[in-house]
Amino acid sequence: AMTLRQFKAQVEGVTTRGLTLEGLRVAIVGDILHSRVARSNLWLLHTLGATVKFVAPPTLLPVDIENWPVEIYYNLDDAIESGVDAVMMLRIQKERMNAAFFPSSEEYSRLWGLTPERFARLDASAHETAILHPGPMNRGLEICAEAADSPRSWVLRQVTNGVSVRMAVLYLLMTGGSSHDFYPGS
Repeated sequence: AMTLRQFKAQVEGVTTRGLTLEGLRVAIVGDILHSRVARSNLWLLHTLGATVKFVAPPTLLPVDIENWPVEIYYNLDDAIESGVDAVMMLRIQKERMNAAFFPSSEEYSRLWGLTPERFARLDASAHETAILHPGPMNRGLEICAEAADSPRSWVLRQVTNGVSVRMAVLYLLMTGGSSHDFYPGS
């Protein structure tokens, strides 16, 4: 959420102070079924006002997904055409490739991967779209190098922000939830 606020502030030319994620459209693509990242982002982004879209094969979606506050897409092209401000690719774990969750890695990349062709369409649009990935990534499977290394990629900032947030949470947990020492003079 922190990275998406920074992205939205940059696009809108404002500061992050008081900025909400209201109206932001975020596609989360990949292994939703096994991903803590997808579920935690869904609940956080939805709470902050964003529209979340899950993109995955039916075999990689939870059974009760129709009860969640999320739009479902079965291929990435349809999700992109519906309008997205950010695309968060999730890593496909190697053990899933042999467990019949999808036919092959080539098929997965063709339908759900951020391929050079899909990225070129996003990159050519006048609309600014952030590319995200929590890492580690399988280049060429779920995300192409062109997207991962592009100026639209917020992957490194996402990883950096994630470390900072986890450090702050651990600090607050270890100090009993007191932020007194965290903010000098408070």
